[in-house]
Amino acid sequence: MYQTTDGLTSIDVTLENEMVWLNLNQITSLFGRDKSVISRHISNVFKEQELNPDSVVAKNATTGNDGKNYQVEYFNLDVIISVGYRVKSPRGTQFRIWANKVLKDYLVKGYTVNEQRLREQSRQLEELKQTVRLLANVVDNHELTSEEATGLLKVVTDYTYALEVLDQYDHQVLEIQNTTSAELYIITYDEAMLAIKGLRNKFGGSSLFGNEKDDSFQGSLAAIYQTFDGYYVYPSVEEKAANLLYFVIKNHSFSDGNKRIAAFLFVWFMEKNNILYRIDGSKRIADNALVAITLMIAESKPEEKDMMIKVVVNLVNLKNS
Repeated sequence: MYQTTDGLTSIDVTLENEMVWLNLNQITSLFGRDKSVISRHISNVFKEQELNPDSVVAKNATTGNDGKNYQVEYFNLDVIISVGYRVKSPRGTQFRIWANKVLKDYLVKGYTVNEQRLREQSRQLEELKQTVRLLANVVDNHELTSEEATGLLKVVTDYTYALEVLDQYDHQVLEIQNTTSAELYIITYDEAMLAIKGLRNKFGGSSLFGNEKDDSFQGSLAAIYQTFDGYYVYPSVEEKAANLLYFVIKNHSFSDGNKRIAAFLFVWFMEKNNILYRIDGSKRIADNALVAITLMIAESKPEEKDMMIKVVVNLVNLKNS
């Protein structure tokens, strides 16, 4: 929170799309200078191309004292900071001292958080190396059966794959790969609703469980089979399953049970397409992982959809078989 030392300046801040906006009168009050001085600084900010006015200026309708509506320009935090570093006044100086401290705090804290993350990654890699060394000792000291050797190898491959997925997610380079193209089953609305009804009967859900609020569930099913130029937008079974999970969670089509229904349809769809289980009979995605990813999708932002889909696909793809 920024306050002037004299405590006299009180400004009603407009918050929109996670951004602070002030009009010219408010910026003038903030820095304690004439309106003409502030206007000149703002003009110079744009003239020197420090900021693009199209992205930092907005016009809002405001009712004046005469009862008429006027279009008033509002400037976002980028403009406020730029003016704060240009204006010469005691308040301008105070603002720069405050801003420098905030920036320093964020840089130091950000560095600390990054260091902690790097240390955690280093710890994970060290654990992996230690696991490999232990396995090497076992191999050196004992004659292994084929089954034991396969089991030890699986420990390493499972561990390294998990780290690889985490690393790719962390660096935003996670890709969809190692998926199944052959589709054995196409989910329909009638079959899906019948399955949801069976789920409600089995677990004693309320009458609101699976009760459709609108037609959005049919839209979710149609969305996973949408095409462009004659090709599926989501070509693999894993991508269709992941998007089915996402759409059912996000569309809130039912009065109750949206996340449970989404998770159920996800595994049901995979089982129907013969990709739910590995060759050894174990599930490709563990129960706790399914719960975690369902909650992650529910809490995610719309712009994070692609990454959420990639995470789900990488949890159930052929490489994780």
